[in-house]
Amino acid sequence: MSFELYYWDGLQGRGEFVRLALEEARADYIEVARGDEASGQGTGAMLAAMRSRSVSCPPFAPPFLRDGDLLISQTANILFYLGPKLGLAPADENLRYVANGLQLTIADVVTEVHDTHHPIASGLYYEEQKDAAKLRAHDFIDHRLPKFMRYFERVLQQNPAGDAHLVGAALTYVDLSMFQLIDALHYAFPKATRHFGEHYPRLAALHDAVAARPNVAAYLASERRLGYNESCIFRHYPELDKAAQ
Repeated sequence: MSFELYYWDGLQGRGEFVRLALEEARADYIEVARGDEASGQGTGAMLAAMRSRSVSCPPFAPPFLRDGDLLISQTANILFYLGPKLGLAPADENLRYVANGLQLTIADVVTEVHDTHHPIASGLYYEEQKDAAKLRAHDFIDHRLPKFMRYFERVLQQNPAGDAHLVGAALTYVDLSMFQLIDALHYAFPKATRHFGEHYPRLAALHDAVAARPNVAAYLASERRLGYNESCIFRHYPELDKAAQ
């Protein structure tokens, strides 16, 4: 039976972190919201699952994943579930919690990126909060982004199994998610990340190594990989970008 991934059609967003794991593992999955409404899929089916009264705990928002009768929400939680099934989690059970902690920290960065263009309210258009967004984005570039990236660089450096992976000696879903985070940051803030590899050589090497993996490379070159756009979490507004200090 295929995994069913639910996320907004036309957007990478938080769903992309799950897609990368499924694609690397060549898992059998379908994107429900991209399906045909006539066949019981599409955005309507996703919204129906969220509003369902027949599920004891329906998901609050996408992404969420269906595996048989089990419905799992929240990106990090989905990956914590999928990791062992897809061979993308550490074999050491204790390290699985370390991986989950790193994934949750990546989620923190994603939230802060979202707030660079929507610092006041998600219900307001970007154009209604541009001044505040510029202040927030420049603070993110000058202070928050380097703090997070220095941390992840140090995690790679201090990994007892070597600096090729964030956790353990083999690829995990956290490495895939770190690729996505770095790749999206390059899109959103090209000036701020222009010298990323000089400041964070291990993270840059990890990004490039993941991009070169055969299954990931095939996915990135396919139509399944959606482009970045300004309706998503990672948006490129030139006025929010600046060279890092």
